[in-house]
Amino acid sequence: TRRLNLRVITGSAKGRRLKTLPGLEVRPTIEGVKEAIFSIVQFEIEGAIVLDMFAGSGQLGIEALSRGAKKVYFVDNSAESVKVIRDNLKHTRLEENAVVSNTANNAFLRSTRETFDIAILDPPYNHKLIRKTMPALVEKMSEGGIIICEHERETELPERFGEFGISKVYRHGRATLTAYRRSPEEKTEEQSRD
Repeated sequence: TRRLNLRVITGSAKGRRLKTLPGLEVRPTIEGVKEAIFSIVQFEIEGAIVLDMFAGSGQLGIEALSRGAKKVYFVDNSAESVKVIRDNLKHTRLEENAVVSNTANNAFLRSTRETFDIAILDPPYNHKLIRKTMPALVEKMSEGGIIICEHERETELPERFGEFGISKVYRHGRATLTAYRRSPEEKTEEQSRD
């Protein structure tokens, strides 16, 4: 199985290579999409409490830590993924502000007392995991929090989950990023980057 070359784009761990898991179930975010995610939150990441849900290799949460997030929670129900996340955190020397949880997403959300400023959901494609996770997640978000969901282009996500509505949709090749904020005023804008 080919492994993708992942690296940290910016910040304290810039340029460090990250391990990934082989196999089709794991679909690491490509660099262009990762850039897009972090341009959405570039002014909010410093000092933020971040949730990297369906963390896989942990690359999105590690990128957040590298860019100055205060604390990142990595959640994945695969023990193999959690081992890779821990290795990557050690390699980037970012483990001090990381909490790694080998648990199912909704079980984690039920048990955590944390409130998140930024949540990134990047589940395996072709799964309805975003819809299943969002109702519990919106309860755990801070007042000005943002949730970014990465999904395949064909997937239409609901306009609202509780108090959170779609604030923007970014299309990026085969991937789409849908950003939710608490009761956004502005209409959804679509930005295409093909």
